[in-house]
Amino acid sequence: MSLFNVYPLFDITPVKANDVYVYDENGTQYLDLYGGHAVISIGHSHPTYVEKLTKQLSNIGFYSNSIQNPLQQELANKLTTLSNCESYELFLCNSGAEANENAIKLASFHTGKHKIVAFKNAFHGRTSAAVAATDNAKIVAPVNAQQAVEFIEYGDVASLHDVLAKGDVCAVITEIIQGVGGLDEATTEFYKTVTTLCNTYGSLFIADEVQSGFGRTGDFFAFQKHGIEPDIISMAKGMGNGFPVGGILIHPKIKASFGLLGTTFGGNHLACTAALSVLETIEKENLLDNVKEVSSYFINKAQQISEIRNIKGRGLMLGLEFDFPIAELRKDLIFNHHIFTGSSKNPNLLRILPSLTVKKEHVDVFINALIKALELQKV
Repeated sequence: MSLFNVYPLFDITPVKANDVYVYDENGTQYLDLYGGHAVISIGHSHPTYVEKLTKQLSNIGFYSNSIQNPLQQELANKLTTLSNCESYELFLCNSGAEANENAIKLASFHTGKHKIVAFKNAFHGRTSAAVAATDNAKIVAPVNAQQAVEFIEYGDVASLHDVLAKGDVCAVITEIIQGVGGLDEATTEFYKTVTTLCNTYGSLFIADEVQSGFGRTGDFFAFQKHGIEPDIISMAKGMGNGFPVGGILIHPKIKASFGLLGTTFGGNHLACTAALSVLETIEKENLLDNVKEVSSYFINKAQQISEIRNIKGRGLMLGLEFDFPIAELRKDLIFNHHIFTGSSKNPNLLRILPSLTVKKEHVDVFINALIKALELQKV
C-alpha cells in the first residue's frame, strides 16, 4: 500500500534528536531552527519529558473522559500559574485545528449566531470551520465553503465595525501574530478595538495562540503584550513538545453543560503528562527569559545582513524577509549547511521557529551559514 501523496518531502530521514539537533540515518547532524512547525518547545528528547512520559506510560497511558483524570486538573492549575489566565476554564483536545474548531463551535453556541470574521492571510487549521476561516482557497473543499465566513484586511477597523454591526457574527478569530501568513502583527489599538466591538455587538473574540502560545514570543501568550482579555484562547503546537495535545481556555462568561463539547483522546494521561513536562521545564529553566535574550541577539545579528529587508515577528517566532523567493536559499541551508528553517505564504520570508532552549551559539552558526548561502545567491 502506498501513502496518500499530499506532502512535498525533503530527502532527509531523521532517526534521532536531542535538544536543538536532529540526526538522520547516516548520522548527519542538523541544527533544527524550525521545530517541526513550532512544535518543539523544550528541545527534542528533553530528559524531564522522556522520564515523565515513560513513567506515565508504565502506569496508564489512556482512558476516555468518562472517568476521573486528576492530571487534567493538575495541568489546569499549572497552566493558570504560568499563564496568569486565572479566570479561564480549560477544555483539552488533540490539535490546533481541533482547538479552533471547538472555539468557533462554542462561540456559535454561546451567541446563537453563525458567521465568522477572519483576516486575510489567516491560517487556523484544516477542519470544517477552521479551514473555512483559513485564507487559502486551495485547501477549502466545497463542504467547508458552506460556512459563513467574511475575510477582511488585517487591522481594518472600519470594515470590522461594518460587518459586526449586522449582528450575525458569532466570533472574530485572529492569530495575534500570523504564522503561515507571514508573521504580521497588528497594533495594540487594533486588538483593543476588536475587544470593544465584539462586546458591543455580542460576538466573541478568539485569540488563536496555536503557534504563538506557550512562551514562543517571550510572553506566555502573544496577546498579553497588548493588555487584552480574549473570550477564548486556542493553543496546541508547543504545548506537548511533539505529543499531540491542544486546548482552549474559555472565559467564565461562557457556561458549560454536559455534552456541549467532547473528545475521545483529548486530555488523556500521556497528553497531560507531556504538557505538564513542558510547563515544568519552561518554569525551571527560565525559558521565557531565554526567549527574550536569544531573540534580541538574533535580531541584532540579522540586522547586520544587508540582504535582509525586514525582520518580522517577536521572540522566537521570527521571519527574515528578502527581496527574492527563499525556496533555493532554504534548500541550501538544509542540504549544504544542515540547518532546518521554514517557509510561509510570503515566498520571500524565511521562518525561524526553534526550540525555546536555543542558545546564542546556535544563532551564530545560523548567521554564518546564512551569510555564506547568500553569497552563493549572488553568483
